[in-house]
Amino acid sequence: MDSAVASHGMEPMSIDLDSLQDTLDEWAYEEVTPALLQHRLQILNQRGLDRLSLPGQGRTLERWRALAKVANHDLGLVKLYEGHTDALAILSELDGFVPLPDSLWGVWAAEPPDARLLVRYGADSMVTLHGRKSWCSGASLVSHALVTAWMDDHPMLVAVEMNQPGVEVTQDGWRAVGMQATGSVDVLFDGAAGVLVGAPGRYLHRPGFWHGGGGIAACWYGSATALADTLRAHCKRHREPHALAHLGHVDAALLGAATALRQAAAWIDREPTADARYPICQLRAVVEQCSEIVIRHAGRAFGAAPLCRDAYCARHMADLPVYLRQSHAERDLAVLGDLNLLEGAPWQL
Repeated sequence: MDSAVASHGMEPMSIDLDSLQDTLDEWAYEEVTPALLQHRLQILNQRGLDRLSLPGQGRTLERWRALAKVANHDLGLVKLYEGHTDALAILSELDGFVPLPDSLWGVWAAEPPDARLLVRYGADSMVTLHGRKSWCSGASLVSHALVTAWMDDHPMLVAVEMNQPGVEVTQDGWRAVGMQATGSVDVLFDGAAGVLVGAPGRYLHRPGFWHGGGGIAACWYGSATALADTLRAHCKRHREPHALAHLGHVDAALLGAATALRQAAAWIDREPTADARYPICQLRAVVEQCSEIVIRHAGRAFGAAPLCRDAYCARHMADLPVYLRQSHAERDLAVLGDLNLLEGAPWQL
């Protein structure tokens, strides 16, 4: 792991959003493959366009705008980009060490009951990983990952280098059509060496955990705007009442989601160490509902042609429903309702 880590102490990070957009505009929309996603993530990394402002430091909205821009271009790419930039933020918050510039990171924190990763102490302050980890997006594409694992009953976060003995990227666990190129497969660990990041349980009980959840909502929003752009272009060519009504539905939904994103980002910057669970659960519900509205009304407005002949639109229509399932639907809404009872009803103007 030493080869992936520079000195301790994270320098302030920020990127030029115009430069990010210029880079995205260089890339023609083409068939998405794992190799293409990896190549484009490497370019973003090499150009310093992965050095997003950290959440809660006054530029949270700038961070989310960057995620939304990449999502508008391609959801497969933003899935890897969001994981990589989230890893940089986590390392800064929990440990302070800086990955070397050419390393690409994932964050794998799913905890299904049939895939529990275990940690044992190894030599020279290292630990070893044992077991199966599921839902590992970009497992064959990244150089390093932050993985959640368990030592007895204590949840741990471990940084691990992928190119080493004891790491096997399988082809199991991923049969998706949407988000296919991200390859969110199972990874087997058999004594692979890693480094503990932060204290036990700290990964889940830190302000940035929920800040990262807001970043996912920004990705959903960016893809929804891609579909809205296609719908708007359709309405310019076919200015008929039904299509315009669908565009009106989409316009109103996106306004609400954009307002929620701005409001949540401002709240995080005002209260960077506060528990953000309630405002982020609200945000994710708003953006998820917005995305579902956009999918429904865009498809009904422009019919089959863009879904079958426009690769950009078709890819977003296939990818976004899969990405939205990082929400747990009614289970998350039940949590939101419970938080509302605990926090009060903030509905008054």
